Order: sequence, then C-alpha cells, then structure tokens
Amino acid sequence: MTLIRTPLALAVLSLAATAQAADDAPQQARTLPSIDVHASTAAGYQAADTQLDTFGSFGSAPLHDTPAAITVITRAQIDDRQPRSLSELVRGDAAINDNYAPAGYYQDVSIRGFPLDLATGFRFNGMIMSAEQLMALEGKERVEVLKGLGGLEAGVVEPGGLVNYVSKRPAEVRNVTLGTDSHGSAYEALDLGTWFTPTFGVRVNAAHERTHGVVEHTDARRSFLSISADWKITDQATLLLDTDYQTSGGRSVSGYQLLGGTAIPEHPSRTRLLGYQPWQRPVGIDSSNTTLRFNYRFSDQWNAQVSAGHSHTVIDDNVAFAYGCFYAESCASGVTPGYFFAPNGDYDVYDYRSPDDTRQNDEVRASLTGTFATGGIDHELNVGTTAFRRTVDQRAYVYDYVGTANIDDQVVPVFPSSPNQPGPSERRLTDWQHTLFAIDRVHLSDTWQVLAGARFVKLHERAYDDSGVLERDTRMTKTLPQAAILWQPASALTTYVSYGEGLSLGREAPYWTSNGSTTLPPLHSRQLEAGVKYAVSDALDLQAAVYRIRQPYQFAQPDNTAEGFTFVQRGQEVHTGVELNLAGRVTDNLRLTASANVIRARAENTGTPSYEDHQVVNVPRYRTAVYADYTLPFAPNLAVLGGWRYASSNVATPDGATRVPAYHVFDAGLRFTTSLSGHAMTWRVNVDNVFNHFYWRDTGSSGGDSYLFPGMPRLARLSVTYEL
Repeated sequence: MTLIRTPLALAVLSLAATAQAADDAPQQARTLPSIDVHASTAAGYQAADTQLDTFGSFGSAPLHDTPAAITVITRAQIDDRQPRSLSELVRGDAAINDNYAPAGYYQDVSIRGFPLDLATGFRFNGMIMSAEQLMALEGKERVEVLKGLGGLEAGVVEPGGLVNYVSKRPAEVRNVTLGTDSHGSAYEALDLGTWFTPTFGVRVNAAHERTHGVVEHTDARRSFLSISADWKITDQATLLLDTDYQTSGGRSVSGYQLLGGTAIPEHPSRTRLLGYQPWQRPVGIDSSNTTLRFNYRFSDQWNAQVSAGHSHTVIDDNVAFAYGCFYAESCASGVTPGYFFAPNGDYDVYDYRSPDDTRQNDEVRASLTGTFATGGIDHELNVGTTAFRRTVDQRAYVYDYVGTANIDDQVVPVFPSSPNQPGPSERRLTDWQHTLFAIDRVHLSDTWQVLAGARFVKLHERAYDDSGVLERDTRMTKTLPQAAILWQPASALTTYVSYGEGLSLGREAPYWTSNGSTTLPPLHSRQLEAGVKYAVSDALDLQAAVYRIRQPYQFAQPDNTAEGFTFVQRGQEVHTGVELNLAGRVTDNLRLTASANVIRARAENTGTPSYEDHQVVNVPRYRTAVYADYTLPFAPNLAVLGGWRYASSNVATPDGATRVPAYHVFDAGLRFTTSLSGHAMTWRVNVDNVFNHFYWRDTGSSGGDSYLFPGMPRLARLSVTYEL
C-alpha cells in the first residue's frame, strides 16, 4: 500500500512547495518565459504543429506545411473523452484500428492496416520507448500519430506509422481531478506546475486509479507519477527533462478464437473472463520513461539539439490463458487445428507465468538544423545521427495445460495450477541500430518547395534461447530515401506528393509451422502518397491523403510438410487508401473531429490463390469516426458531447471466408463549467456505447495466432476537475 500511495503523497508535497514558491516569487515569474523548443500551439481540438517537426524529417515546418498525414490528439480531446487505454485513445482516427488489444494488458494498434512494432513504433517526446506498458495519459499534453512510412523519422519501423506521446510543459497549474464510473471505480489525479524563476519551471502530474472491471474478476489498480522541468540556461541554451513512472496490476482478458478455425462464436460474453482460475494472479507492469533534451541556438539561423531517452518496462505476466483445443476430446481426431477453439466451443486452459520480463530501450540523438541560401534559393537543412539499443531479458516461462472448459460455461471449472516454476533470467535479445540522416527543404519559389533526404541504417540484432545460447545474428545496412514536392498556391492551401522507403524487422514464425520460432529477414517497404491540407479558417483544418504502401507479405503458407504450414515472405501486401480528417472549431459553439478511411488491402503473388483478391485480416475496408462538442447557446457553461464510430465487416481468416459483422457505436457526454469559491470547476460525464451494442472490435493476431476481441459494453464515466 505504501508504493501505491507514493505518487499522490509526492504530489501533495510538491503542491505545498509549489504554492509556497508561487507566493514568494515575483509576479514576473508567473509568465511563461520564451523556451527554445517546438511547443504546441494547440487550441481546443486543433493543432498547429507537432514534435515530429522538431526531429527534422519534414524540415522543421508547421503541421500545415508537412508532406505527411499527421493526426494530433490534443489535451482538450483527451480531457473530454476520458480514455484510459490506447484502444480508447485512438478511436477518433479512422485510419487506426486495434491489433491484439486485450483489456488489462498492454495493447497494440495498426495504422493503415499495418500493426505497429511495440519495440520501435512508439515515442516518448520523440525518443523510442518500450511500448509493452499501459499508456498513462495524465502527464501528456498531446499524442501525435504519423500515418504511413516513417523511415526517415525512425529508421527500422513498421510501415503503418508512429505514435508519439508529448509531455506537458511547466505552467502555472494547480488542478485536482476526481472520477468514478458506472461500475464504481475510483480515480484521483493532480496536475501541478509553476515557474520558480523566469528561467526554471517544473510540472508534476500524479494519478491513482482503482478500477472495477467490466469483465468479471478483472478489478485493477494503477499509480502514476511524472515530472517535467524546463531550464533556460542562457538566451541560447535550454534543457528539458521529462520522466515518469507507473505501476499497475490487474488480470488480463483472453480473447476468443474462431470455432474450428472457421466460425464466429454465436453467443459470446463481453463480461465473462475466459479460463478464469482463482489462483490466477494479476499481471503486474512497472514502467518508466525518461528523456533529456538540450537545445543550443548558435544564431537565428542555426540550432543544435542533443537528446537522450531511456524506457524500462518489467512485466510479471500471469494468466490462466484460454487457447486452442489440443487437449479437448472434440479435437482429438485432428480435423480441427489445435490452435483454434473447438467447433463446440471447447478451449484449453494454460497456466502461463513469465515473471521479470524486462524490456529496455536506450537512444541518443544529435541533430543540427539551419537555414541558408544558394543564389536566390533558400534551404532548410537538418542533419544528424542516432544510436539505439534494445534489450530483452526473460526467464524460462511456465506454459502448462491444466484443463479444458467451454465458452458457454457460466462458471469456469477450477483446475489445479502447474507445480512448475519459471527458470532463471537470461538475455533473449540485443538490438543495436545506428543511423545517419539528412534532409533539405528547398524553397524554389513562394509556391514550390522540394524536400529530399535519406537515412542510412546499420542494424545488428542478436537473439538467444532461454538458456542464453545464440540462435540468430542479423546484420544489415540500408539507405532509406525520402522525397516530396509541395505546391502552395495560397497560404491556406498546401498540396504535396511524397515518396519514401522503410525497413522493418521480419516476424517470428508461429510454433505450429514447420519453421516455428525462426525469425524471417528484415522487410523493405515503399510508400507513395499525395495529399492536400486546407485551412478552412484560423480554427479549422482539413486534411486529405491518397496512399499506396507495398511490403513483402508474411504468412503461414499451406504446404505438404508434417505441420501443414511454413512461415514465409512471398509476394506483396499492398495497401491503397484514401483518408479524410477534419479538426477544429466549425462555429463559435461547435468543435469537431471527423475522420474517414477507405482502404483496399490485398495480398498479391503469394502462390496461394485463396489468400488473394480479398481484404487481408483485421483491416476493415471502411471506417469513420466523428466526435462533436457543442456549447448550448442558451447555456454557455454547458456543452453536449457526442460521437459515432463505424467499421465495415472485418476479415478474420487469411482466405477471407470468415468475417465479423460491421458495426455502428454511439457515444455521448456532457461538460459543465462553473466555479466554487472563485475557483474554476469542470464536470464531465461520458457514456461509451450508449446503446450497449455488441460488436467485434479486433480480429488481430499475436505470435501468429488469431484472436477475436469484443467491444466493451456501455460504460459511463464521471469526473470533476477543480482549479486550486
């Protein structure tokens, strides 16, 4: 209990120190000093720039002048929608879909149909973070999503894009938030900040939450603490520190699987915990993320930045895992693949324990940006280098069959746990990536610009078995080019065509294939994109993009081996799509985010005809998302919030024969602002899935195995924020 309460206790002490310092400091210290960083100018639901610009892939330009599709989830959107997970956070962008995102566990998403790599696809203040953690949002000012190839930005990364979490900066803030939900959960958060002097400021965020799970037996807790500090050392030099820590615990929820490998379960439950055993311990996740950024301005034209990032996650994985039917009598004939549930709904329960599963990412980056002219042509140059190291340490895990249950069991039978214990910890992975990058934005005229750049990547990855013996040694060097042409006939309109290449790591073959546990070679991807960005007004932005991404197709190919499948890279996976995004203030009373995505995702030239000419797994062809905030004209302190999400039918098997149905989901809410004793107070209530509609939100895979996750039932959240 001491550890759980520590963040709030520290925050309370910080509040006292902050209040005293604010009282003692001169009035001048209450004004935010000019800090030489790329700060957000987001107002409400609209954002003017992103931190991605700071790291130079697009020439340090405003969001409006960036030749890429980028969505910014602002602090106002986060506050109004009250998301508690990555899955809930990204609902507002139609190009993003869940991809193996179980409740009570760390989650993943896909962008433009490609799942992100949890090792490299997520950023904390622009630095690579270990994403095998629950994403806390209390200390974040915004979340930025780069959609499409991020090869120049990131080096070795999946072609779908990147997600970047941006910390809150110091400000004069003293807020406390209390919340609950319709299941009786309890939530407390503090947001405290001040400028102690005109050149040094600190911000502290803390939260504690006790969740009564929507799914039975999944009550959970988490505690979070973050600290941000800005120091303007001189007029030329600034130093920014951001660090956070979170500890959490709760049982994770196993997904459903296809019955017999072909049928969708007819009567699934959204609230029953498959495989539940009384001895099942919670999954514990302790995570910390730290970035340190030093900026030095040599002149008005030249600036240097040196950054370092450290991300550390320790997972105590414990689950009574519902998986397959190898031991079920209904699968004894061998007709049904053992890695699916049985046709009658039987499934096996495994005692899975993997304590001290440790993931660590470390990165150092140095860059130099500047402007110069050659004749009558202006240049914006960005050059730099990065070094990244990721390690994974794991103990030999326990994964033992304990019994068989059925999806229709109202009460899961109790089975004895395995007597086996995990083995000693061993280094399982060491991954080094060194890169050099350069990009030049050339201003040919007032209306035409050209961007050209490249990133040179040197990859060295070593993988070991559970006894520490080297299994794989992968080395590769690759140059990844990027280019774009921009035409800006008016200040409000930017059009662009861009081309880029990327590199991503090959996947590990599922254990049930003939080459199980073999990791395939890295993949080379290409993207062509054309887009339009239009400032409808000073407060409303419209983005549209057409894209085509190609990457070698990785799949379990049916063959004549004893296992019946071999995991291969053959043919191409081609995703062609159109995106539309609108964000900002439509009228004085209406704020809106709207998103639509139409995507054709196909496998081509795979040598397996049944896997072609249909949508690939877990990529709905049509998705839309709309969220509105309307302030009532006759009650200016009261706003009505509403949302609508739609996804078309979603493929669940590689041959396209099985699909989950399309769905519509509606959300609603209210926001009421008032004051108490002269201090501002904001009440928020949100109801997700107002009509309690059942839908399948995810048909994604993990480790080569496919799962089905239902969307959550109706849930109401209530919070009140009080400015101290």
